[in-house]
Amino acid sequence: MTATTPAGNGLPYRVPLDGLPDSVRIYEVGPRDGLQNESAVIPVEVKAEFIRRLAAAGLTVIEATSFVHPKWVPQLADADELLDRLGPMPGVRLPVLVPNERGLERALRRGVTEIAIFGSATETFARRNLNRDIAGSLEMFAPVVARAREAGLRVRGYLSMCFGDPWEGQVPIGRVVEVGARLLELGCDELSLGDTIGVGTPGHVTALIAAFGAAGIGPERLAVHFHDTYGQALANTLAALRAGVRTVDASAGGIGGCPYAKSATGNLATEDLVWMLHGLGIETGVSLESLVATSVWLAERLGRPSPSRVVQALARRLNEQEGSQG
Repeated sequence: MTATTPAGNGLPYRVPLDGLPDSVRIYEVGPRDGLQNESAVIPVEVKAEFIRRLAAAGLTVIEATSFVHPKWVPQLADADELLDRLGPMPGVRLPVLVPNERGLERALRRGVTEIAIFGSATETFARRNLNRDIAGSLEMFAPVVARAREAGLRVRGYLSMCFGDPWEGQVPIGRVVEVGARLLELGCDELSLGDTIGVGTPGHVTALIAAFGAAGIGPERLAVHFHDTYGQALANTLAALRAGVRTVDASAGGIGGCPYAKSATGNLATEDLVWMLHGLGIETGVSLESLVATSVWLAERLGRPSPSRVVQALARRLNEQEGSQG
């Protein structure tokens, strides 16, 4: 198949493949999932500017923060102040994570219009992350989702450890489908399938999405959330797209991990995802140049380079161009 547009200026050739969507919604998780694992507290003004820059780059769904108790995630203790600084952002959805009814009450007071809850497909991680078993976590989530829906909020359900667990090992596909189905039955609009420790492979992704389909849950209700621990995040994303998924979670610059699973390294980098999608001719609405500039800006404030391969390559190219012009 021939390229439809030439490469140049740091952009990929566009060579479409059959069987893929025309567009993909990127669910940006950098400000919450990306920054929550940072040991040094990031100033709230930096977080607010980060979100503004992501929106300016064309991202329309940006998970802003979490209303979790500061004892558990000190990095996100400034959630209320952050939302104050952001104010209304027309055309941009700013979901927040809520762990329980207290978190929901804070979200409702703030006028938040979209929330997410965070469950687990394994008992060990449920106890470590939520301090209760899977059944107990679903009991905790039920009134949260019900109240949120009554208030007109959109609700997303995250399901972690869908492909493997550092304590329990391989996670049966049937168990993932069972727990995921129960989250959707509670009233979640969308279910994000998380490869928390990055051990999934394309065949596993395809089989899991097919199993949800066999249970009557189509790919239009699913999103995918891959970590790149073993370098499989992009391959897994492509497998998910081929299986019909149209929403992909990613973190600008590839920042993030999981404070409760130390083997979980960075998220799929939004820039790496956008490079692949644009090369496939899939519309994202995102400016890759602006996104790379944002991650370079953030990396300077975090005091370390971005792990994103695309950020590294395009930033180096930009520096070389500036050097030759100087």
